[in-house]
Amino acid sequence: MKLKSIRPAFVSFVLRYRVPFAILLGVLLVAYPWIVRNPYLLRVATNVGIAIILASSLNIIIGFSGLFSLGHAAFYGIGAYTSALLATRLGVPFWLGFPAAGIVAGLFGTFIGFATLRLRAVFLAFTTLGFGEITRIVILNWRDFTRGPLGIAGIPVPRLFGWSFTREANYYLILLLCAAVILFVYRIYHSRLGRALIAIREDETAARSMGINVFGYKILAFTIACTIAGLAGSFFAHFQRYVSADSFVADESFRIITMVALGGTGSITGPIVGAMILELFPEVFGFLAGYRQVIYGAVLITVIVLKPGGIVGVKGVFEKPRATRRSWIAQALLPRFNGGTR
Repeated sequence: MKLKSIRPAFVSFVLRYRVPFAILLGVLLVAYPWIVRNPYLLRVATNVGIAIILASSLNIIIGFSGLFSLGHAAFYGIGAYTSALLATRLGVPFWLGFPAAGIVAGLFGTFIGFATLRLRAVFLAFTTLGFGEITRIVILNWRDFTRGPLGIAGIPVPRLFGWSFTREANYYLILLLCAAVILFVYRIYHSRLGRALIAIREDETAARSMGINVFGYKILAFTIACTIAGLAGSFFAHFQRYVSADSFVADESFRIITMVALGGTGSITGPIVGAMILELFPEVFGFLAGYRQVIYGAVLITVIVLKPGGIVGVKGVFEKPRATRRSWIAQALLPRFNGGTR
């Protein structure tokens, strides 16, 4: 069997047996803590869940809207610090700090969106990168509020009816959050909002001429993505029980972007696949940990140049139409016939 025919056959097989496959996958995910019985592997699986949420949220900005944000880790950090400060200073439980973290991160996203989303391409990317660096510097220097480089320790674990969450409970919580986020992103993709965002990604001028409020939809997409990132940050803070500025540097934003690009922008499953691969990569190839950023850069360049659609292969922001030979010849000959000359 040729290599090109393997993928269509696999896709056809999955579509044909998608219901049994989904049931089997669900059973394996639910039974995972009782199958592995290893605290380390359970922790790795929980971190994979956090990465999936972050990649899926950034895909709303990059994959659906065609925007470039290099500061997604800043909103992740804002959510984490919001929940951590509420819990340690005011004694606010996780179940109230969790939505509060999403709201605060979403408000910052709205504010930054109003200030930056009228910019285009590289200017927007550099502006969001600058916001991420500003956020990190503020966290490091506002010692009275954030404890600066010391970070915030002793963040309480989530409690429910007086019962403290264990490793297994945290795993099931992140599994539930992942399912909710993926379903939410799926509904966005197949809604009027999703169709508007994809229209903006494909041709902003045409979308505006069709009556789409381009700036308003961009703000909405940016706010939703930042809110989800803030929720992931809240869970991260209570799961790790410690947060510091080192967890939300620009390298983290770059890592999330690489997940989206590797899996495939503009798809639902792409960020999930990319997040799983890049989150598990350091665990499998631990001896390459010192070259992690080099590997991420190489992966991103390779995907953009050789396979813009990512592993999933759905057309997204990195995918560009290929000119056919006939159209290239027509463009080359067109100037010779301008003005009616032959």
